[in-house]
Amino acid sequence: MKSLMRIAGATVNQTPLDWNGNVSNIISSIEDAKKENVQILCFPELSLSGYGCEDLFLSDWLSRNAWQHLQKIVPTCTKIIACIGLPIRFNDITYNGVCVIQNQKIVGITLKQNLARDGVHYEPRWFDAWPPGKVIEIKIGDQSIQIGDLIYEAHGIKFGFEICEDAWRKEKRPGYRLADRGVDLILNPSASHFAMGKSESREQEVVIEGSKKFNCAYLFVNLLGNEAGRMIYDGDIIFGQEGKIIKVAERLVIKPFHLQWCDIDFEKSESTKVHPTADTKERNEEFVRATSLALFDYLRKSKARGFALSLSGGADSSLCAVLVAEMTRRASQQMGAEEFCKALNIPVTDNLKDLVGSLLTCAYQGTKNSSKETLTAAKELAGSLGAKFHQWIIDEEVTSYEQKIEAALGRKLSWETDDIAKQNIQARSRSPIIWMLANIQQAVLLTTSNRSEGDVGYATMDGDTSGSLAPIAGIDKPFILQWLRWAEKELGYSGLASVNKLTPTAELRPTDRTQTDEKDLMPYSILVEIEQLAIRDRKSPAEVFHQLSNKTLKPEIAPQQLKEYIKKFFRLWSANQWKRERLAPSFHLDDINVDPRSWCRFPILSGGFRIELQELEQL
Repeated sequence: MKSLMRIAGATVNQTPLDWNGNVSNIISSIEDAKKENVQILCFPELSLSGYGCEDLFLSDWLSRNAWQHLQKIVPTCTKIIACIGLPIRFNDITYNGVCVIQNQKIVGITLKQNLARDGVHYEPRWFDAWPPGKVIEIKIGDQSIQIGDLIYEAHGIKFGFEICEDAWRKEKRPGYRLADRGVDLILNPSASHFAMGKSESREQEVVIEGSKKFNCAYLFVNLLGNEAGRMIYDGDIIFGQEGKIIKVAERLVIKPFHLQWCDIDFEKSESTKVHPTADTKERNEEFVRATSLALFDYLRKSKARGFALSLSGGADSSLCAVLVAEMTRRASQQMGAEEFCKALNIPVTDNLKDLVGSLLTCAYQGTKNSSKETLTAAKELAGSLGAKFHQWIIDEEVTSYEQKIEAALGRKLSWETDDIAKQNIQARSRSPIIWMLANIQQAVLLTTSNRSEGDVGYATMDGDTSGSLAPIAGIDKPFILQWLRWAEKELGYSGLASVNKLTPTAELRPTDRTQTDEKDLMPYSILVEIEQLAIRDRKSPAEVFHQLSNKTLKPEIAPQQLKEYIKKFFRLWSANQWKRERLAPSFHLDDINVDPRSWCRFPILSGGFRIELQELEQL
């Protein structure tokens, strides 16, 4: 008979191929769930192996190892049903499955029917989709197990699964067939990457719509943390019933695992308690929570000794510095200072500035083209954070390079004939020495390029792009500028005051040439508008012009000037794919990303939109 049941989701911070760590997180979650008298516990998609195993999913041994390690978990499943994601391989084909364990026995494995294939996802490369309605029996080791499109029964209710992408396929959702078969509960184990604002879509499109359409209770459980380097998972755990949200867990927590349970009345849904949530969807807060979690996991899992940063006093490098400081503050508060220091192998202290000083080393690398204002901004910010700060001049190195080239060419370099080369050599001269500092300290060198620069190649290869991690390459410049103002006011980073007064500039030309980023490119607000239509929405130059012509732009742009900006964007985009191919690993943070290894692929060599730009000019 249906009655009140305690259902739980457990988000886990896993690492591909870290079998011992992954199993430990799962078993610890099961033990905590049993203490809370949970009856059904759901883990995220591929939680045993890790979601980010990439081409190793095509091997025979990976799935075999996952199965062997699953046997360590089965004996712990007493008086609880545990649902664990893992790869299943047979007949030389790999499937994405969720294993149901009840009373220390595997009772079945449901296989994913719809594979994610857009944006950051490449699942069809590794997995085959399972046909709807099909159930077979296979033998793994000495066990015969039913697999496929299954439903399960326990404690008087029936339950089944939609695995991540299954729930986003509208009319192809397995939930329709599950409803026809009378399920009371749908579980959704997911590895749904973080993007600002995405959690609201999950609540509405997956949980609210799913529980309403299929007249059931619904549980969504996501992975947690920076699993493999680029993707961040927010640990979303969402409970719904018959078209309403009944409980939501706090996301983006800095923990190995996080359990959330909910008592659901399957007899009288109106009696199920609706819980308030403290989880925030505010975009600025989401961003800093996601990057804090991602930076902590990257540092912890890479076993590096901290971060190194070329701090110019400008917005981008200042943002990177603040993010490291904010990661330190949030992680040490959530974990406790002792556990935080133990995890990162640094001296134990509860003084926040001392912690930041143990993890972040900054250097201001000036030239004769640098201003006193940027030096002041960099020095004040580093001091306010507690970061180690160095400063030096690189004019000697720049002059040495220029003199050698002048001797080879038999002529003097000038700003009139060699503008880009003279700018780039300054940026490149900074790279070797900051790399040396990072190497000596065994630190992760942060690069400071943002997405707007990545769009148009406004970055020096082996200069400001030089490093091993690009934490802000997934966000645009206008967002960065407004976030820094927000952080100064809302997070109390008073050291940003000087930074926020500056106009973005590379400071690579002499001061009498009044260089600014927007003068070199176009207004950042216009660049972002073009980017979203051209890259996110894949519109042609003419289509971009038509849509922007019918929109109120700030600043206002004359039609011919708008055409020039659009032409410039497309030309620079197509000419600079080779730079994007060489970007350091970056976090996916928004609904768009120009990293070709995680979101947007484009040919290195192309026709450069020649015909399409001619069509634009004729409008």
